[in-house]
Amino acid sequence: MGNPKRKIAFVLANLKFGGVEKVVLSLAKGFVEKGIEVTLVLANEEGEFLKQVPYGLNIASLNIPAPDSRGFFANAPRVFISLVRYFSNHDFDVVFPSWYHIDLITMFAIRLVNLFKKNKTRMIFILHGPYESYLSHSRIKYLFSIIASKIMLKLPDKLVAVSESVKKSFGNNDKIMVIYNPVVPPDMLDKSNEPVDQDFFTAKKIPIIISVGRLSQEKDFATLLRAFAIVKKEIDSQLVILGEGEERENLQRLARDLHIEDSVWMPGFAENPYKYVSKSSVFVLPSKFEGLPLALIEALAVGCPVVSTDCPGGSKEILENGKYGKLVPIGDYKALAKAIVDTLKNPPPKELLQERGKMFSVEAAINKYLELIWNLK
Repeated sequence: MGNPKRKIAFVLANLKFGGVEKVVLSLAKGFVEKGIEVTLVLANEEGEFLKQVPYGLNIASLNIPAPDSRGFFANAPRVFISLVRYFSNHDFDVVFPSWYHIDLITMFAIRLVNLFKKNKTRMIFILHGPYESYLSHSRIKYLFSIIASKIMLKLPDKLVAVSESVKKSFGNNDKIMVIYNPVVPPDMLDKSNEPVDQDFFTAKKIPIIISVGRLSQEKDFATLLRAFAIVKKEIDSQLVILGEGEERENLQRLARDLHIEDSVWMPGFAENPYKYVSKSSVFVLPSKFEGLPLALIEALAVGCPVVSTDCPGGSKEILENGKYGKLVPIGDYKALAKAIVDTLKNPPPKELLQERGKMFSVEAAINKYLELIWNLK
């Protein structure tokens, strides 16, 4: 397959730690390796993932504040003007609007620019979560989010859902196709074999339970802490949570209240989480909802047994209804504790898990995206 389109752009707030940012960087790297010119258009050039930007991948910073949901209306006009100005002066064949909270603004900006350009820019929007994840929980913003979601589905030339369950959540929509996220890079196993300088990993005296993700309410690490408090009474163990976020203080307070703070390690963002997960006894995903949980796939790929909530998104799909790991109800810490204990006592074969992880390779995802881009009209 040749290079159907020569210039591609991804629009992001920054390259701070997050699932969407990780997916975008993997896609961008894959496209660059195929000889395609790729630009990451960022609100500002910052974030932990900047260290992982490969040679040949362009960075364009708009040098503006990145609005979140709280400051959306205040900053949206400035963002819109900056995006219109940038895309008026730079030509791309395909743009992926990937800036959380501002995707719709990006789409409107490109549509406006297209009115004055001979060569129109195509847009592909990736649906990283189920329909409900795009709706606001605020009564005031709920109606607005429903309207915004409907418009969001109409503006792009093509929509990509990261799992079959995500696609189904949006109903019958012919514009949506499924492409699994590029999760398993060729060097993952090499990275997973790197040493870890932490006593409880090297000593291997007790089981290690691990989770990876942004410390936010939707990831529901509070339920994991409550489950771990039960597990620890039956099996002496250590809990590791890799990630950073706004819920850190609340989670640390809960760990103290549960009297497990001495057995909970939360070091923050890890540039190479694979080396920790591969040396752990079980990986746990306690989320309330997901799209295609990258960390769950990564755990399978390095052969770590997994337990997950049966949340809206791709968990059940990845684990094939429990074939590759136990599924428990959302927020049920007692069921989660039991599943963890059962998995610690009877872990599945490592080879079985790794074989499943191969289904989500970077190469497979890139080839499907190239085929999609080639067929855009």
